[in-house]
Amino acid sequence: MAAAATILGVTATSSAAVAAQAGPSDRPVAPAAQSMAQDSPDAAPVEKVIVTYKSRTAEATSNSAAKSDAAEKGRKTGEKLSFERRLAGGGALVDLGGGADAKDVTEVLDAFRDDPAVASVEPDIRAFPMAVTPNDTDYAKQWDFFESTGGMNVPGAWDTTTGSGVTVAVIDTGYAGHSDLSANTVSGYDFISDSADARDGNGRDGDPTDEGDWNATDNECYFGSKAGDSSWHGTHVAGTVAAAANNNKGVAGVAYGAKVQHVRVLGKCGGASSDIADAITWASGGSVPGVPANPNPSQVINLSLGGASSTCPSVYRNAINGAVSRGTTVVVAAGNSNADVSGFTPANCANVINVAATSREGNRSFYSNYGSGIDISAPGGETRRATDTPGTVTTPENGILSTLNSGATTRSSENYEPYMGTSMAAPHIAGLAALLKSADSSLTPAEIETAMKDNARPVPGSCSGGCGVGIADAAKTVEAVTGGTPGGGGGGTFSNTSNVTISDNSTSVSSLSVTGVTGNAPSDLKVGVDIVHTYRGDLVIDLIAPDGSAYRLKNSSGSDSADDVLGTYTVDASSELAAGVWQLQVRDVYRGDTGYIDAWSLTF
Repeated sequence: MAAAATILGVTATSSAAVAAQAGPSDRPVAPAAQSMAQDSPDAAPVEKVIVTYKSRTAEATSNSAAKSDAAEKGRKTGEKLSFERRLAGGGALVDLGGGADAKDVTEVLDAFRDDPAVASVEPDIRAFPMAVTPNDTDYAKQWDFFESTGGMNVPGAWDTTTGSGVTVAVIDTGYAGHSDLSANTVSGYDFISDSADARDGNGRDGDPTDEGDWNATDNECYFGSKAGDSSWHGTHVAGTVAAAANNNKGVAGVAYGAKVQHVRVLGKCGGASSDIADAITWASGGSVPGVPANPNPSQVINLSLGGASSTCPSVYRNAINGAVSRGTTVVVAAGNSNADVSGFTPANCANVINVAATSREGNRSFYSNYGSGIDISAPGGETRRATDTPGTVTTPENGILSTLNSGATTRSSENYEPYMGTSMAAPHIAGLAALLKSADSSLTPAEIETAMKDNARPVPGSCSGGCGVGIADAAKTVEAVTGGTPGGGGGGTFSNTSNVTISDNSTSVSSLSVTGVTGNAPSDLKVGVDIVHTYRGDLVIDLIAPDGSAYRLKNSSGSDSADDVLGTYTVDASSELAAGVWQLQVRDVYRGDTGYIDAWSLTF
């Protein structure tokens, strides 16, 4: 039996309804990739130097001796040098006192180098994140990539991989040419066997151009079907997967370094399971009678389509199992009927990653299917509220913005529009699969699915019926398969290096804002503390979470007369949301000694 399939996107909007575009000056731009080492002190502002003393000198082991030496070098050079702390490797960190220009730094370095007790001296250079915010003009509207509540934490993954070397097959309505996709598009195929449905007059062929899926009248496809314009659905899905980035236009794809292969199966009145199954086989490198071999087999397949069926038809089951056996990950949209996914196919087939949709607020989208068959969730958006009139667009800013075409029926000029649907959620996961496969080409489909599930975060809002393991976290998942450190968004270190004075019998607070980290803080949150104080036993130190909860790091002690607090504390903060303003609170409970908070950090 040939089951009909329909696209799983919901509402298009007019360009006039899209929120005002944010220009490049409206969003912060991270520093461009910078060298992790510098050959001279004038390559960048230098505020501190690291002095390593020869092993048998007093300065090598005595902080007091190192303090005295820094003061002596300061008098010699006319700079306000001060010993700050001892590094783990034994070196002494010396603060230049601020305001030192390149000439001053050179004089300080020379003064230490001229000292026979000094083994080496070098600038305390700075390093910067290597990820750069894409310059795509509408990137600021892609909340689904970077917002901490409803987003998928995509930018942090780009430090490691952008999907290079991977091809994603978008088995859908075909391709309405778009300049934001053209550079990332490889040759595909048109599998619609009925020439009337294909609207190209010749059935299957090597041209996957989208000829439009409009319906001129109600009941044209089946009793109860509605007239409607062309959706250009495959082009929208493809943009979420792999729209070009850093080209000063439009949007960026999740895996913007990957390639997209358009495989056309949906035309007038949807598509047949027989055509879709052949497309799955061909896209994954399998053989289809009468069709030339695929010159670019895809490592990932996106199926943002489906129809009602209480079981997975054997034609789908065989095609999907064959694709997976060839190493291709198959991602499927759950469907938009606000019903249990078990009644929809190919979402109810085995060996697929079944994706539900979530909203910008982090809830299950009102239309999304649900149930125990859902594997994972991803942003699908809501261009209207559940209570708004169907077909209207009231919240375009909460949809998924991607590449499209402005033609009502046949192709016209390219544009960008927000859609909502599990069709929009699935390509987020297909893009993530491409990132993972690019990062580690040995990963199997099962390993890719497991990595996504193991590193997903709980749905922060409500999800009646079941949303799988939660919302996918791109940066955390890429980190898990590569062993790397996520860039901004999935974790990393946040620090405050501004000095805060600690006076006698007073409380001092230093704050830092954690952004882009989704979900709760870890059970092993690392709190790095660097406090300069002449009697550390005076101090009581607490970490204050964004909700006001206090975590004791250090108690006071009348018998601890040593200088400074320098160390890392581990806190079980798993009950706290990571994002927000955290504080280091330091209370001085005795008289006679003072100091300052020099720096502190949180590592998630």
